[in-house]
Amino acid sequence: MLAKHGGMRYNTFSVNTMKKRILSALLGLALTLSLAACGAGQETAAAEEQLKTAPVVVTTLFPAYDFARELCGGYCEVVLLVPPGAELHSYEPTPQDIVTIESCDLLICNGGESEAWLETVLDGTEGDFSVLSMLDCVDALEEEHKEGMQDLHEEEDEDETEYDEHVWTSPRNAAAICRAITEELCALDPNGAELYRKNCARYCAELDELDAAFRAVVARARGDCLIFADRFPARYFVEEYGLDYFAAFPGCADDAEPSARTVAFLIDRVRAEAVPAVLYIEYSDQRMADVVCEDTGCEKLLFHTCHTVSAADLAAGASYLGLMRANIETVKEALG
Repeated sequence: MLAKHGGMRYNTFSVNTMKKRILSALLGLALTLSLAACGAGQETAAAEEQLKTAPVVVTTLFPAYDFARELCGGYCEVVLLVPPGAELHSYEPTPQDIVTIESCDLLICNGGESEAWLETVLDGTEGDFSVLSMLDCVDALEEEHKEGMQDLHEEEDEDETEYDEHVWTSPRNAAAICRAITEELCALDPNGAELYRKNCARYCAELDELDAAFRAVVARARGDCLIFADRFPARYFVEEYGLDYFAAFPGCADDAEPSARTVAFLIDRVRAEAVPAVLYIEYSDQRMADVVCEDTGCEKLLFHTCHTVSAADLAAGASYLGLMRANIETVKEALG
């Protein structure tokens, strides 16, 4: 955790101050009328007080955004800073983003190298807000260079540890992150603590069901190896379920053309493992997967990393649970 600091926010999905005040007033009125009908004057006052103290939460990535809105249950303003579909590695904050950060109460970030820009932002902000790093909520794993994977770090300092940042791909990690977010929310807003803890218990139960579903698929599968003809952002996933894997690039690799050696290696692995399908991730051009499938006759399937979603999908109600549930069928097919 990056402790207490001064601040971050976003434009497209942020509710402006006037809208927030109107929303709070409407919610307060609704609660007042509802509770007054039951003669619960004290509860009405408590509900109104909760609306006043509900924190503004800003998140850098979709998983944290989705977790926060589930835990807040509509009582907090939850803002997604990095636009849907944007690539975090090349993201540059705007002046409005800085204002958004400085106006929040809680900033939830990933905390890895891909958010190096955030350190500069935080060093220059003056707001008073808490910062929670998802990487600090779990046991972080070092990024791994697996056999056959294209080496993109030949000139980098070999002594520098680089961690895989896609911690949420394990449902158990997602639950740990949610519990950490809940504790932050309770500390910021004691009046809403009961609500946050109740929502956390409900959501973590759903994450437990998701975890159990993946374990059941792996237990019944013929194989135990996933092949990503793409970047590999699923190390926490395969470690959680005891799976082997092969991939073209590490998860945080920038766009790059695969070498003929890498493509040939993956084709050989598909044949050796007799896998029925190779995987690609969202926003990939899929060309490598197409080459491997054309040569081997296997299928290609989308594995949702949940790193980001499109604006259309977000508007349509895309969620971490929904995307990961789609992965259940993907993994079932890929393992055979």
